[in-house]
Amino acid sequence: MSMIRDLRAAVRPALRRVPIQGGPYDATRDPATNSAVVDCAVYRDGKRVGDHISPAEAMRRVRTEGGFAWIGLHEPAEHEFAGIAREFGLHPLAVEDAVHAHQRPKLERYDDTLFTVFKTIHYVEHAELTATSEVVETGEVMCFTGPDFIITVRHGGQGSLRALRHRLQDDPQLLAKGPSAVLHAIADQVVDGYIAVADAVQDDIDEVEIDVFSDPGKGSRRGGDAGRIYQLKREVLEFKRAVTPLIRPMQLLSERPMRLVDPDIQKYFRDVADHLARVHEQVVSFDDLLNSILQANLAQASVAQNEDMRKITSWAAIFAVPTMIAGIYGMNFDHMPELHWKYGYPAVMVVTVAICVTIHRGFKRNGWL
Repeated sequence: MSMIRDLRAAVRPALRRVPIQGGPYDATRDPATNSAVVDCAVYRDGKRVGDHISPAEAMRRVRTEGGFAWIGLHEPAEHEFAGIAREFGLHPLAVEDAVHAHQRPKLERYDDTLFTVFKTIHYVEHAELTATSEVVETGEVMCFTGPDFIITVRHGGQGSLRALRHRLQDDPQLLAKGPSAVLHAIADQVVDGYIAVADAVQDDIDEVEIDVFSDPGKGSRRGGDAGRIYQLKREVLEFKRAVTPLIRPMQLLSERPMRLVDPDIQKYFRDVADHLARVHEQVVSFDDLLNSILQANLAQASVAQNEDMRKITSWAAIFAVPTMIAGIYGMNFDHMPELHWKYGYPAVMVVTVAICVTIHRGFKRNGWL
């Protein structure tokens, strides 16, 4: 058990680590060959024994010399993946899912092969959150795990497994556990990515919350911005769609005995499942909090409109007094009271001003102005 004790330190990627430059592992298709195969190697006793070999050659070596093959592909076309599928006996339904992508996270078993789908999440940096800002970007990593092979199919421009392969190759005792060790490392990296994105999204939500509840007199936007809140809510929903469906597969990998998963490795799937559950709670709380912020924003907008209407109504009531008096004395009748009175005009003006001041004070005292 001592060689498993440091498993977390071996496979957990450091957050915001600078990608390794150089080396034979590329994160995308090889521009020289235009091949979907990013890397293909055979591992025996935890050590890499093959370099720059074809998937067919990797499988031939595994069958004759032992070990397991790890083949990494990036967005393969149907014709590119067909030969590998035949060579490793992959189920047509799983192959179709792997080629066309856009699958929800899941775990399926086809004979002696486990087919696992992970949604990768990448936080999109932005100088300012707007109503059109993209907050999270999703990709997919699909794993075919067999007794002597693991095939990883990646879709999207992020979620590279290059650095992960390097770290695993630096720990031969871990790789000696077979394909299930690689599957665990991938699951752990994906969930660790969720944790990093959740922390970044929390900062965005805090920023929106401060704007909504800040003092309008200090230069911030009154009531916040409903468009920004709604956009952030949509991005959190996309995050939730990646996290929630993965809970059940992680529970199966951590709790149900499987012939394709080493018992020592299975214990560490529990740790991944625990971290995933924590992220799921965060995402659900984000959704609930954004609902509350959006409702508060709409309530503040309604209150602001009511305040504006009260002010408009108050001033309209004040101006109605001189309008009424001017209307009465503007009538063209010969016999009207005080019509030819010497002090009629100043008296009317004084009375008008006095009534307006009295009404203004009343509205002011009641908080309408």
